[in-house]
Amino acid sequence: MNDTSRAFLERLLGTPGPSGHEAAAAAVWREEAAAFADEVGADVSGNSQATVNGGGAPRVMLAGHIDEIGFMITHVDDDGFLYFDGIGGWDPQVAVGQRVILLTRSGHLRGVVGRKPIHLIKDEEKKKAAKLTDLWIDIGATSGNEVTERGVRVGDAAVVDAPVLDLGNGRIASRSIDNRIGAFVVLEALRRLADGPAPAASVTAVATAQEEIGYHGGGARTSAYRLEPQVAVVVDVTFATDSPGIEKKELGDHKLGSGPVLARGSAASGMVFERLAAVAEREGIAHSITASPRHTSTDADAIYLTRAGVATGLVSVPNRYMHSPNEIVALADLDAAADLIAAFCRDLTTEDDFVPR
Repeated sequence: MNDTSRAFLERLLGTPGPSGHEAAAAAVWREEAAAFADEVGADVSGNSQATVNGGGAPRVMLAGHIDEIGFMITHVDDDGFLYFDGIGGWDPQVAVGQRVILLTRSGHLRGVVGRKPIHLIKDEEKKKAAKLTDLWIDIGATSGNEVTERGVRVGDAAVVDAPVLDLGNGRIASRSIDNRIGAFVVLEALRRLADGPAPAASVTAVATAQEEIGYHGGGARTSAYRLEPQVAVVVDVTFATDSPGIEKKELGDHKLGSGPVLARGSAASGMVFERLAAVAEREGIAHSITASPRHTSTDADAIYLTRAGVATGLVSVPNRYMHSPNEIVALADLDAAADLIAAFCRDLTTEDDFVPR
């Protein structure tokens, strides 16, 4: 990964943007896109788009969601403690003791997640897992009025304060890897297309919003409706199965550094999968395959059913410790995914037909 892309990745990961509050991260994405894309824009749902060769065919949508899990303030008590609920799926155990960044009308405010000390937890309580309702955020305030004076309101969002950590061996740890790296990969694929000969296809990278809470389809549904793509490739993370306790018989064999993971299943077009696999083999891009017999729990589930249907593929990056403050990925997998998607797009012609026969 070159210095330009690495700096962009770290800036993107470090910018808070939980579901429904993605604007700051989306602005970073669009600023980078403006350096090479033909067209850059945003929509009312919070999605950001960047296009290369807008007049080409077929129309291709590359989607990676830019939101992350976080917290939302639900109550401020008279003593100045902030109670919260999760934005997206949380294991409350990993939230205990974390430092957080609150996104308030007065700017960023830091605090810590508090819980009753272990010495004061009764034996029967120790046997039970903590719930988010057992926790609170402490910003050092002495009263509820002081919290208000600092600009905090019910409904404010927060993220864990866990910046990018370089672990060596080409691996990084950070919060927001799920799925800020999807938004990163689709834009890096577009950068590769912009840097070379123009593809026949019109390719639009989309940083979609609200996937972590997108039981209704999130921003992927609205952006796909507007773009009307014939083909889509979604980029998300998947479980790396090379850490202790992960069952490969259920999830497959996906190691950090083993390349992108291609999905096969009901929501993934078989023709797009075969095309992606053929391109990966031709280009010498290491990859693995995952089975998704039902839904994929990604933006692909919304996109492939949009309008009259979209031939949709899913490319994932192995990720350790998903939905935690310190997810881990291999940088080489991000580059390989971007290389694969760019090569896939370059292969498309106006004669391609993705109707199963």
